[in-house]
Amino acid sequence: MKYSTVLFDADGTLLDFKKSEDEAVREMLQLFDITPDDEMVKKYSEINDSLWKALERGEIEKNVLLYHRFELFCNYYGFERDYKKMAEEYMHSLSTKSYIIEGADELCKKLYGKVKLYIVTNGVEFIQKGRFAGCTITKYFNDIFISGVLGYEKPDVKYFEAVEKLIPIDKKSTLIVGDSLTSDIKGGINYGIDTCWYNPGNKSIPNNIEITHVTNSLNKIYNIITDEREF
Repeated sequence: MKYSTVLFDADGTLLDFKKSEDEAVREMLQLFDITPDDEMVKKYSEINDSLWKALERGEIEKNVLLYHRFELFCNYYGFERDYKKMAEEYMHSLSTKSYIIEGADELCKKLYGKVKLYIVTNGVEFIQKGRFAGCTITKYFNDIFISGVLGYEKPDVKYFEAVEKLIPIDKKSTLIVGDSLTSDIKGGINYGIDTCWYNPGNKSIPNNIEITHVTNSLNKIYNIITDEREF
């Protein structure tokens, strides 16, 4: 067994966050008498992604991000709405949604009992806990570590140090798996553990970052972790 402990990112790796986000945005907009369309959902997602990247760089506080994204959204479209109430409704809706990416359940089931599995996720405590409560995949994991609980965000090394205080970690036999270069992979590098970039979109591999493993398939992650044949 190559790795004994595996830290899995949740959104974009195990869970289809874009689907959850899409539904939550549309439900929220309808509550405020706005007819949602694909372009609106895409624009919100772009705003949200940019602010989370800023959070990872330490340029914005999370409590500001959660509401500012809807202020920017309303300003862009000229909507005269209470953006703080929009934010609250969106977060409530999002907390009820969890969709497992195809192949993720099979992967975790195959790994269960062979290695120690943990989820490491950036997010708001009540949202992530709500989503995980309705998600059958969590039964394979020893624990779930939410940045909103720990007080630090990936890729901050303090996030991983907070995790290490709660579980024993041997860095030489620990792997982090995630879809985000700026959060998961950079975080793993900062902490000093091997990294596996889940890259289903076959994005170009940047030259300025040393990634231990890269794969576009969840199936191949099993082989990376265990050194066994692909299932």
